[in-house]
Amino acid sequence: MTRRKLDKGRDGGTLVIATHNPGKLREINELVAPYGFDVVSAGALGLPEPVEDGTTYIENARIKALAAATASGKPALADDSGISVDALHGAPGIFSARWAPGKDFSVAMERVEAELRWRDALAAPAAHFVSALTLAWPDGHMEDVEGTVHGTLTFPARGERGFGYDPIFVPASGTLTFGEMDPTEKNAMSHRADAFAQLSRLCLE
Repeated sequence: MTRRKLDKGRDGGTLVIATHNPGKLREINELVAPYGFDVVSAGALGLPEPVEDGTTYIENARIKALAAATASGKPALADDSGISVDALHGAPGIFSARWAPGKDFSVAMERVEAELRWRDALAAPAAHFVSALTLAWPDGHMEDVEGTVHGTLTFPARGERGFGYDPIFVPASGTLTFGEMDPTEKNAMSHRADAFAQLSRLCLE
């Protein structure tokens, strides 16, 4: 299938970010900003959150992007992301958000720690974040990519920045958790930045 570029002349200057998560919106907005698009979130438009019943990150990103593009009549960018822990056989993976009842990720991080303790895991268990990005147009065309960042987990959680599981994740190239890092530093190495770099080469440059 022919790759499609996002074009302000053809597609308009507005890009919908298919999320209701303020932390995710902030990070994606910073990545998109250099390209000059006006960004609006699905939450700000009052769009409902679709049921994410895919079996992969890409499938869930596609569900969200296409729902937002169809409902808004504008191109939409969606992220589906999560953390996989080697000692937990890849869990929580695509269920990362579901481990956080009421979107309380302190509960999710406590569960990860408890699961690892029960399995007598290593002191610094290996883990990786995954981010799938899908760019969808109202006519149903979609482009998608997947990015990763590898590292280890640390407990207790450290840092007030970032969101989700950031306070327990230390990237392989550093000593600070994503929750401790300056956002600019995190955005230079994160799974989402990796995915966006791929998507920008395919659809924005």
